[in-house]
Amino acid sequence: MRYFVTGATGFIGSRLVHQLVAAGHQVVALVRDPARAGQLAQLGVTLAQGDVTDKESMRAAMAGTDGLFHIAGWYQIGARDKRPAQRVNVQGTRNVLELMRDLGLPKGVYTSTLAVFSDTQGRMVDESYRYTGPHLNEYDRTKRLAHYRVAEPMIEQGLPLVIVMPGAVYGPGDHSLVAKSFEAYLQRKLPLVPRGAALCWGHVSDVVRGHLLAMDKGRPGESYIIAGPPHTLEDAFELAERITGIPVPRLHLSPTLLRLMSGLMRVVGSVVPLPDTYRAESLRVTAGVTYLGRNDKARRELGYQVRPLEEGLRETLFYMMQKLGIELPERPA
Repeated sequence: MRYFVTGATGFIGSRLVHQLVAAGHQVVALVRDPARAGQLAQLGVTLAQGDVTDKESMRAAMAGTDGLFHIAGWYQIGARDKRPAQRVNVQGTRNVLELMRDLGLPKGVYTSTLAVFSDTQGRMVDESYRYTGPHLNEYDRTKRLAHYRVAEPMIEQGLPLVIVMPGAVYGPGDHSLVAKSFEAYLQRKLPLVPRGAALCWGHVSDVVRGHLLAMDKGRPGESYIIAGPPHTLEDAFELAERITGIPVPRLHLSPTLLRLMSGLMRVVGSVVPLPDTYRAESLRVTAGVTYLGRNDKARRELGYQVRPLEEGLRETLFYMMQKLGIELPERPA
């Protein structure tokens, strides 16, 4: 099979491309700068220069492929410039899916997110859940628009698209806000741990496998949560301490205090540049917020499986420690 992949140089997309090639498939990867995609070229991947925000730049490369993985997206919690979010997450998705329709591709997989549900307030929800209130950040807001205002209406019009919804994706090479927090912890620079915030943790390799299963077994028109097991941030850092032996900060701030800090940093950030992890938006999404969803449907219909957080976190932390030059524990926990 020959697949067209957007976001092929990203955290999830690059690993997906490797697995597709390993399985004997041909891959056409959309890249903005081919000179920076040398690793993909070495795999025998066809590099197509273009951008999801430029519809016509993708047409020739997408034509004639057997399927589409649309993974590209803008994800920057705490970023000062949020203007690309609407252009990439919403209009970019519209461009990709309209081309898929116009070119008659037989099947596509679109990467949405549990964040379209926003704060589930401690509930484990499923694919039928709908959230209609204000979102906590620009990423959540624009991904919701792409999911419900772009992808689902096109599905209703007959587009053979499967939607997958990861939760918190982690693993070696992650550069998310959570990953930055773990790096700060390993360097003993993390000042505090938020209390009450919870995520569904999916190792990147498992999430990639979920994409492949969705293409192979997913029913067009359906959405599948491919998130991992739920854990609070406190749980995750306790696991990290057990794995590495590095003590976790004893200061655990309540959601109320974090919301107050978020308000303060909104004022400070308008005057003084702040690191991403200390900006108002970053603090707001850790103030007791829960992004929780059940993967029962994906396990039942796709045969999806995810590893325990402790197993995946050990691999991730050891990778980070090697990268940072921190001595590994003599006996892994």
